[in-house]
Amino acid sequence: MKTVAVFPGRPNSVHLAEMPKPSVDEVPDGRGVLVKVLRVGVDGTDREINAAEYGAAPEGFDFLVIGHESFGRVVAVGPKVAELAPGDYVVAMVRRPGASIYDRIGLQDMTTDDVYFERGINLRHGFLAEYYVDDAAYLVRIPPGLKEAGVLLEPFTVVEKGIAQAYEIQRRMRVWQPRRAAVMGAGTIGLLAAAALRLRGLEVTCFALAPKPNLNAELVEAIGGRYLATGEVPISEGALRFGPFDLIFEATGFSPVVFDSMRALARNGVLVLSSVTGGDRRIEVPADRINLEFVLGNKVMVGTVNAAREHFEAGVRDMAQAEAQYPGWLSRLLTDPVKGLANYSTLFSKLANPNGAIKVFCEVADL
Repeated sequence: MKTVAVFPGRPNSVHLAEMPKPSVDEVPDGRGVLVKVLRVGVDGTDREINAAEYGAAPEGFDFLVIGHESFGRVVAVGPKVAELAPGDYVVAMVRRPGASIYDRIGLQDMTTDDVYFERGINLRHGFLAEYYVDDAAYLVRIPPGLKEAGVLLEPFTVVEKGIAQAYEIQRRMRVWQPRRAAVMGAGTIGLLAAAALRLRGLEVTCFALAPKPNLNAELVEAIGGRYLATGEVPISEGALRFGPFDLIFEATGFSPVVFDSMRALARNGVLVLSSVTGGDRRIEVPADRINLEFVLGNKVMVGTVNAAREHFEAGVRDMAQAEAQYPGWLSRLLTDPVKGLANYSTLFSKLANPNGAIKVFCEVADL
């Protein structure tokens, strides 16, 4: 079968590779599930792996099949699989357990191991392939009514985990009733965060670079959010006019925004960071003032990366609610389809030059 892979450590090595079609028998204890891949989303992680910034091949291979945002249909199941059946739509979790206590209780997204296993990212093949096989424990069923937007579930789980952490942290407050939220960035994660916060009844202000009119702004406003272009309304000014914010979800990929967000946070507020930033950018910040405001204001900052099964399941529920409340909204994020694995070069060209794209994805097979 065809796959899209890279040679980890070799920049710009993305290529088409051949692998044997997998079988349910490859998973022990009769728990195997064979999945036909329908769609795979790509993002900055895939771009950075192709740039050789990180990523490692599985043992016994010199290449890594990439792609971690999957959506597919079950073809066959092993004899001990009762929760899934042929024809079901599924999304696969990304991280696989290691050795830490967190891995052993199903929280591999919180692992303390130095070595971790992520499909399509590190030491495990991903989903940019015609088929994959996995243990049923790592597959989440998607209702047929969500099949058009199902490929968005994996990025949605990053949002779900971040928001869940914010509310879990705020149990310390006994009573916490957030009213105003800000989202920094209006890419895929930022838009999904805006939707999740609106579904929870919060007033949402989204800060982004591009001035209106643009599709991202239309999408924010379509769910009752507010879109501000930072070139016209800086974060500090927006916080004075519409904040301070009880919850801020940062999704820009630009680390200086974190410090602006810290200043915009309300007393007893939570700032959730989802950007993974490389490099060695340096800026000057009012460190004493930020420190003082955090200490005296009982503020919290927390990161979100990867997700556990509970966040995938929460994402399915929120996607269903979003589809009911804002019909067709999720599918509007799927702006840039690329047909077929053989067109991987087009896929990565769109990643390198987004030109207004929100979500770039590969249509591996018809829905």
